[in-house]
Amino acid sequence: MVRRALRTSVVLCMLLLTGCGTTSPRFTSSPRPPSRDESVHQLSGIASYYAHEFDGKPTANGEVYDMHQLTAAHRTLPFNSRVRVTNQTTGVSVVVRINDRGPFKNDRVIDLSLAAAQKIGLIAQGTGPVRLDVLELGSTGTPVPE
Repeated sequence: MVRRALRTSVVLCMLLLTGCGTTSPRFTSSPRPPSRDESVHQLSGIASYYAHEFDGKPTANGEVYDMHQLTAAHRTLPFNSRVRVTNQTTGVSVVVRINDRGPFKNDRVIDLSLAAAQKIGLIAQGTGPVRLDVLELGSTGTPVPE
């Protein structure tokens, strides 16, 4: 029993550490930590975007990143999840598909493609407060339970 618990702990630590190796900063920093309300499948925090530096490079799910598509990077949501991202300053929303991992700054909740950031008006600031509403989880398109 102790051996199994130790093995599980080692595996969990390895999984956590695999997401720590990056040197690519994402714009400016903000002191607002992400928050999650499990009951309504919402997440809020700071969004940033990534564009030219990554365009044409592989994403974490194996696709080639296209900054002109409505996609995003999230640390934990399953690939192909659909998420409505609402700029909390302007109220403007966009629906994106998760196809990458990130953001790699602790105060960020999502990294948007250039196209998605343009739609909700984040380009000038580089970052901004957003609310995420998970519409569908993962590649099966499973609707989020109400």
